[in-house]
Amino acid sequence: MKFSIFPTLKGYKKEYLLKDIFTGIIITAVSIPISMGYSEIAGLPAVYGLYASVLPILVFALFSTSPQFIFGVDAAPAAIVGGMLASAGITAGTQQAEAFVPLVTLFTACWLLIFAVFRAGKIVEYISTPVMGGFVSGICFTIVLMQVPKLFGSGAGTGEVFELVKDIVKAAQHMNWLSLALGVGALAVMLISKKLIPRFPMAIVVMAVGACLTVFFHIDEYGVKMLAAVEPGLPALSFPSLGAGDLTHALGTSLTVSLVIMSESLLASHNFAARNGYRLRDNQEILAYAAGNFASCLVGGCPVNGSVSRTAMGEQFGGKTQLTSIIAGVGMIFVLLFAAPLIGYLPVPVLTAIVISALLGVIEFDLALRLYKICRPEFFIFLGAFLGVLVLGTIYGVVIGIVLSFVAVIRRAMNPERALLGYIPGRRGFHSMKRNSHAHAIEHTVIYRFSGSLFFANIKILEEDLESYIKPDTRFVIVDAGGIGSIDLTAAEALERIYRSLKNRGIKFYITEHIEAVNDQLRAYNAGYLIEEGAVRRTITAALRDTGIQKPYPLEELGRSWVNLSVEETDAEEDNSLQEYAWAFGEDAERQIRENVRRILENITCADDLEHVFDDDFLHRLHIWRGMGYLDEAEVLRRLEEHLKEIAQKLQMDEAQILERMETHRTKIIAYLSEKNPEALERMRSNRRAWKERLRKEDPYAYERLMRFLEKYENNSAD
Repeated sequence: MKFSIFPTLKGYKKEYLLKDIFTGIIITAVSIPISMGYSEIAGLPAVYGLYASVLPILVFALFSTSPQFIFGVDAAPAAIVGGMLASAGITAGTQQAEAFVPLVTLFTACWLLIFAVFRAGKIVEYISTPVMGGFVSGICFTIVLMQVPKLFGSGAGTGEVFELVKDIVKAAQHMNWLSLALGVGALAVMLISKKLIPRFPMAIVVMAVGACLTVFFHIDEYGVKMLAAVEPGLPALSFPSLGAGDLTHALGTSLTVSLVIMSESLLASHNFAARNGYRLRDNQEILAYAAGNFASCLVGGCPVNGSVSRTAMGEQFGGKTQLTSIIAGVGMIFVLLFAAPLIGYLPVPVLTAIVISALLGVIEFDLALRLYKICRPEFFIFLGAFLGVLVLGTIYGVVIGIVLSFVAVIRRAMNPERALLGYIPGRRGFHSMKRNSHAHAIEHTVIYRFSGSLFFANIKILEEDLESYIKPDTRFVIVDAGGIGSIDLTAAEALERIYRSLKNRGIKFYITEHIEAVNDQLRAYNAGYLIEEGAVRRTITAALRDTGIQKPYPLEELGRSWVNLSVEETDAEEDNSLQEYAWAFGEDAERQIRENVRRILENITCADDLEHVFDDDFLHRLHIWRGMGYLDEAEVLRRLEEHLKEIAQKLQMDEAQILERMETHRTKIIAYLSEKNPEALERMRSNRRAWKERLRKEDPYAYERLMRFLEKYENNSAD
């Protein structure tokens, strides 16, 4: 597992500098109210939120591969820790809480380090875009609801949606109208400026105006809440005491917190990465989360998490790299040392409006609307993840989203795209008759396309479809399996059952167009005889040729054959010069060719057999798979040459005569490949040169005889 230091600063461009510095200052400002508020929710004094916005954010920047993700004190971990303190009977804000919370943070860092070592970041690979969008939108909407009571002059809400609504109703009953006016006014200014002048630092202007209102008009005397005053100074570093509380309780809570941090931060960071076109290294991100939490425990802070609200703010103001985080951390040091008294002049509703403005920009209303219009199932997945976070909380929202993703996958797999295919005169290939009115079925033939892996949950659909398409005059059934990437045992047994059933009814069955792996699976499930008996063909064209149907194809609706006069067709099978046996038999191809050569040797009875050794009638009589490509034929010829003496004795012929007949057939192969596929021709010649070299070393006498004959044959051919 490889990790790098400051990965987002490599190749840094000087044009990023001003944006990163400016954005870092903005992040410092908005982190003050957020961090102080969530620190109190976690059961710690507000100032510890500022402490946890220095070292943790700097350490996170050291390892993170995300150029814009911001780390810090956040809602979900703070709420879990705060709830744990209540259930453990520890009073928030006490020395006992100040000792126990950092211990939970330490164990959280340890769990995250374990997750990084075991590459738990792969969890993101199983989460779709609708799930990710619904999850992040749910988090943002939850935080917005948490912030609303602060607009009314109350404290932040806690819990899930129902508790948050109660907090909002309760706050509304004791509303401070001046606080609401300030908050709503600031929010309106932020939203309008985001539309009209998105790059303008309106957040700083709004905060400055809020501070001026406090200084000159004393709005705090009218019930408008200010941020709590903070004593100047930096935190002292200390390692949490293992005797600060119940270790079992701390371990259990920290495991939950670490899972929330990993899933929420990975999902949110991937969401921003997808929107801005860069890639993340998941396991290094988890390491960065672990390092940030270890730094937080050293300053006495609560568990820290990736912050969607601050990242959204950074995105809005154009932060480009983790230099933004470094500036934010340094900025918080400056605040703690020199500007701590000024914090008390900042109105809470004004800063709340800035946070809400940033969060509203991250909620993916556009994605939800687009999914609703184009794909209702994915819209409901988005909605499920959104409501899961909103109603049940972060960790349950992740679980619900992942479950919904798998349900969607299973649903699609159980009901894959299928179509009957027909032929369009003048066009290559075979086309869906449902989508193409000019596509017509070939007489007596069903060509059926199944797009999706074939397994126990959908094989019945294939069986029922084929049965419904078969008519009294149907003689051939061809399955286009180009979209089938794999089959399971149940599907293999069903294909055998279909093959036997149709064979008993006098209908030939073919599977075509699929990848080599499907043939390997058929053999693994003891259904390889389907290949050997000719039910498996590489292309639809090959299957049609095997049935005796040649171009021009007889089309049912037209009642006559059509010849394509406008397009010179070269179907894959007609221009095929690859090794069919390698496709059909995989690792068994070598053994199968040797077996076929043995059968040919046993059944050659006259010289004419050498000329017709690749004719379908001869191969059918020997029960040899009739799917040889031109390279396969060349390979069989080469192997027959190795038995030249044996053939000559059996037929009582001169070896030169036998070689001449073989070379006549090889000349036909060369002529075809030189026109259709020169690359394959060179491959054939390369194989033959290698064989000659081996023959020269192993049997010099046979090699000399072969060379003399070939020289003589080539001279005669030239004449």
